[in-house]
Amino acid sequence: MLGKGVWVESMSFSKKTPASLPLAGLACLLALVAQASDWVSIFNGRDLSGWEVQCKPADRQHQFWKVEDGVIVADSMDIPKHDYVWLITKKEYTNFALRLKFQVFTNSPGNSGVQVRSRYDTNAFWLDGPQVDINPPAPWRTGMIWDETRGVQRWIYPNLPKGQWVKPEQAPAGMKFFFSHQSPAWNELEITVQGNRIHAVLNGVVVTDFDGTGILDDEIHQKRRVGTCGHIALQIHTGDRLKIHFKDIWLKELN
Repeated sequence: MLGKGVWVESMSFSKKTPASLPLAGLACLLALVAQASDWVSIFNGRDLSGWEVQCKPADRQHQFWKVEDGVIVADSMDIPKHDYVWLITKKEYTNFALRLKFQVFTNSPGNSGVQVRSRYDTNAFWLDGPQVDINPPAPWRTGMIWDETRGVQRWIYPNLPKGQWVKPEQAPAGMKFFFSHQSPAWNELEITVQGNRIHAVLNGVVVTDFDGTGILDDEIHQKRRVGTCGHIALQIHTGDRLKIHFKDIWLKELN
């Protein structure tokens, strides 16, 4: 993926390419290749290496997360009773840009999301940290931030008191959200986390530009060791019948 919103699957050059390119064009091409090298795939397309599933013991009998045809598949459609189930990176990250594609289905009434700078408590079976929402039944919420951190558990972007919920009219103008039967069939989500800021872009439209100073670095988050550093995770919400696919998950660490 090169530049904002441009996905590149591969590059190939003939033996004549360097000689046939003008010097300015060659310099530009080399700059693009250098930029591409900053991005690292954190999903290999074959298996869940580098990730781990975390959930309550009773839910470990089910295969909620798997890889099919180069795609991460989350599926709880036929499992009516389950708690939260997360797919979590084994590595922790501080400042980074994350790009991924996700596909949703009209027959799936469940909720998902991408948690960032989060941490799993193996005693409480809970993943504390902020989450960028993905919600097919309420697509206007996608890209906004719900904080799963115990002691917070509310919308922090938009900034709402506990117990209040995001409304459709709060979605940004021009917001785009696609289902699997539409074109394109995949949504593109880009999340940049740097300092106390979280920035989320859905299909080229800025949804969230959040300054979390005083929130992500407060006493509650420091106690849970989240908000400024932690893991990335994909979520299946408790009790939800969810089917969602993820692919092309790329990350660039920032200073």
